[in-house]
Amino acid sequence: MGKVLRPIGHEDKLSIVDHLDELRSRLIVCVIALAIAFGVCFWQNHALLTVLGRALPHSSSVAGQHGLAAVPTESARERQGFLKTAQAYDALAASPRLPPAQRQAYAQAAQGLTEVAGSLPSTAPPKEKPITIGVGEPFMTTLTVAAYFALMFTLPLLIYEVYAFVIPALKPEERRAVLPAMFAAPVLFMIGVVFAYLVVLPPAVHFLQGYNSDQFDILVQAKSYYTFQVLTMLGIGLAFQLPLGLLALQRIGVVDGRTLTKHWRYGIVIIAVVAAALPGSDPVTTGLEALPLVVLYLASIVMLKIADRRAAARAAAELSQVGDGLELG
Repeated sequence: MGKVLRPIGHEDKLSIVDHLDELRSRLIVCVIALAIAFGVCFWQNHALLTVLGRALPHSSSVAGQHGLAAVPTESARERQGFLKTAQAYDALAASPRLPPAQRQAYAQAAQGLTEVAGSLPSTAPPKEKPITIGVGEPFMTTLTVAAYFALMFTLPLLIYEVYAFVIPALKPEERRAVLPAMFAAPVLFMIGVVFAYLVVLPPAVHFLQGYNSDQFDILVQAKSYYTFQVLTMLGIGLAFQLPLGLLALQRIGVVDGRTLTKHWRYGIVIIAVVAAALPGSDPVTTGLEALPLVVLYLASIVMLKIADRRAAARAAAELSQVGDGLELG
């Protein structure tokens, strides 16, 4: 395997068997990485399930008595206010300048406020837990989540292996253009996953679970909930490869910066279609998924215009060299 995965130059001549051996070896590396990642993810499945449960709302058993999930914050503020007032009354009760009857009244008031503050919840109610229906669903759901996370964690390596297999077939100038993309692709993927987890999922789950919540007895099924979250992170991570895809199209002459600028309306429509095709068909999730793609599209326009200017400068330099050669001839 080490022999097959050695650095291969563009000038190296490999037979079909050598190419197949290299492909097999890279597939073995991918399978081993997936197996190791799956073992680690299954070992730490409790931590992964806790991470995915972050977007779930608080339990309605406590919040339902006072409103929605914002109640714990309000009750904590009320509790803090009662305690501050009780401290002020305690200070007045200890003042020697006041008559004994008045100091006793302040002391009783402070005690009453302290008791009231103690009856208020000081911490947020527990998170809801998704439900399972079938006998083996907890185990199978855990396996599914571990497999999803294993794929997510190893996808940067899988992308690298694909680039590493293709790069030897490229010319030196093409390789210089592809090498930055090989390193940028995993970074963009991880940025997309983090963006989905921190920005997209909390408001999306809150909107979907809270919509018409007074009309339904809402229960969250574990398999569908975890699948929705992981597929959303995977989908947005892959969607963040948009600049690299447009750069590849620019390299083969399909589009350029001027084309993207001229037809930006069609680009926005395509982005909206892509966002609608990603997991989550509600307006909140779709809007949050489309927003970074629009930003990436605008950044791609700038990137392609820079690449166009560099290509024009290289072409002008080559033309000048050819002209000098003809004059010398």
